[in-house]
Amino acid sequence: MAAKAMDSMDTTAIPHPRWRVPLLGDVVGAGRRTPVQDTMAQARNLGPIFTRRFLRREIVFVAGAGLAAELADESRFSKHLALGVEALRDIGGDGLFTAYNEEPNWKAAHDVLLPAFTQSAMRGYHSTMVDVTARLVEKWDRGEVVDVSADMTKLTLETIGQVGFGYSFESFERSSTHPFVRAMVGSLAYAQGTTTTLPLVRKLFGRAAREQYERDLAYLAEVVDEVIRSRRGTHGTDLLGLMLSSGELDDVNIRNQVITFLVAGHETTSGALSFALHYLSRHPEVVERARAEIDAVWGSAEVPEFEQVAKLRYVRRVLDEALRLWPTAPGYGRQAREDTVLGGKYPMRTGQWALVLLPSVHRDPEVWPTPEAFDPDRFAPAEVRARPGHVYKPFGTGERACIGRQFALHEATLALGTVLRRYDLVGSPDYRLKVAETLTLKPEGFMLTPRRR
Repeated sequence: MAAKAMDSMDTTAIPHPRWRVPLLGDVVGAGRRTPVQDTMAQARNLGPIFTRRFLRREIVFVAGAGLAAELADESRFSKHLALGVEALRDIGGDGLFTAYNEEPNWKAAHDVLLPAFTQSAMRGYHSTMVDVTARLVEKWDRGEVVDVSADMTKLTLETIGQVGFGYSFESFERSSTHPFVRAMVGSLAYAQGTTTTLPLVRKLFGRAAREQYERDLAYLAEVVDEVIRSRRGTHGTDLLGLMLSSGELDDVNIRNQVITFLVAGHETTSGALSFALHYLSRHPEVVERARAEIDAVWGSAEVPEFEQVAKLRYVRRVLDEALRLWPTAPGYGRQAREDTVLGGKYPMRTGQWALVLLPSVHRDPEVWPTPEAFDPDRFAPAEVRARPGHVYKPFGTGERACIGRQFALHEATLALGTVLRRYDLVGSPDYRLKVAETLTLKPEGFMLTPRRR
């Protein structure tokens, strides 16, 4: 019945780029290094929904806020593992981020881990977050030029490692990168590269890279398995403690969850902080307002209390606006539960999926006036209430949205408040934002000189 109803409606074919090459597809305007930004450019030309074809693979992109809001309807659409996420299955297996909807371990792990993200649990993590932030401060107090994205990655990886699993990567103490981090970065780069490399090219020229990838995966598993073994028989309220004491998850799935949280739990937050610091370095009026709030809320206390972080509402708006412009997880997939019509005219068959292109959705001029401008007041309560629902989704949507959202926001607000309170942020006037694309988005080559106030 649904198919017949859809066929009888006045539907419209989804547009695609003009220069589509037989067999190869939409190769004009496509690039391996910046696929997200290339697709954003296509969206400006093609409108709120369009397709791009690569060989036999065709992807529907949604770049309009109204259509994205419609895709958030859980009765009609569910999560789909988009290509970049599915490529991580070798790394994360059936962990929360990469599990298929029908895999039983997703719900089992989700239910086990929910208590780890309650407000009471978050209160317990606060002191460790403060300690890790203090190590960043110790480094920045030297007054040297710092690579912001690199230091934010150290901060967030160390935080999730210690808070979640009682493991330190010695991020601020080591002179060279921890081998686990090298293996993680290498395996992620290889996995993401498979989505933009022709299979024949990988087969003919990629043997050495594939062998290194397999070594990296084996090392990740070895280290995490050792951490799990060392914690067996102990109790704890961190992520690993909850999983070990639940009896619901086997060791392979626990390993998958640990790796998932280490990857997803640091990449997105470090990018959000890096973009926020970039925009702050260009907007002294925003810095002034944020500092006034921090001074008023934190007072003379050396270390803020848990509740004081949540009261930094303007600082939180700075983060929200940075995530609007550059959501560090730049898209998510949604698939039709049954035959339906999107936007009243675009037919979608059961199982067909679309990728929500968040940087374009968050710039839709019908929702966001002067969309390229950095303006934290967009997230003032009255402005938020006046906007339609489901048009701002940096943490995904529905039951498969990011479970660690509040963890990330508390960590990032604490770090941003600490940095703004302590330093003037001196950036190069010649720097122009360049966005690097890996698993997530981050500023590339963004350097600051933090100077004590």
